[in-house]
Amino acid sequence: MELVDVVILCGGKGERLKPVSGDLPKVLMPFSGRPFIDILIESLLQFGFRRFVLCVGHMREKVRTHFSARDYEVVFSEETEPLGTGGAVKNARAHITTSPFLLLNGDSLCPTDLRGFYDFHMRKRGVMSIVLSRPLSENAYGVVEVDREDRIMAFREKAEARKGSFINAGLYLAESGIFDLMPEAARFSLETDLIPALLPHGCYGLVTDAEVIDIGTPERYVRALQRLSQSHD
Repeated sequence: MELVDVVILCGGKGERLKPVSGDLPKVLMPFSGRPFIDILIESLLQFGFRRFVLCVGHMREKVRTHFSARDYEVVFSEETEPLGTGGAVKNARAHITTSPFLLLNGDSLCPTDLRGFYDFHMRKRGVMSIVLSRPLSENAYGVVEVDREDRIMAFREKAEARKGSFINAGLYLAESGIFDLMPEAARFSLETDLIPALLPHGCYGLVTDAEVIDIGTPERYVRALQRLSQSHD
């Protein structure tokens, strides 16, 4: 897995979390005195990943300073203006050296066997594979429908979950070919503008029973504090 780059989306402004985050970027929010991004990266290091491309924008200097001394490689892909989740990946193209590469959100965590996910992706031979989780009560995640061969047939961001559907856990393995299928615009959404366009080229979903832990709102941050403290008890 050390030969697979990890791209982490860290550039969002985190407006919804602002009441509790103050002048901190979302990825540096504390959990038992440790920034969330450190917990996230440690969960990846155990699988052998060693090269991380951080897509940074808002408060990027604070993120840069945090990673000033590490025993793994960190590369920064900087946005001088908001590019959206898809635009951030497009902007990082020159820094990504592997195909496939692992892509994930910097403000969420879904415990997953990433070696198994990699094997799944290589077997399916699609342009992208996505980790899928089971819906929670709130409809704040992308809703995904798959067929019996695990191929994703529908992807609707922030839609109401239906029976037999799953939610996007925010973990992707993508081939470099996705760059040729991206919109020409610099700013666009991974979830609403790119992934639906990738479906005809083969996108597959790996279902996990693991819960998606994200820190996008004050309520979810409190829930994540509870969940992560339980996991370290």
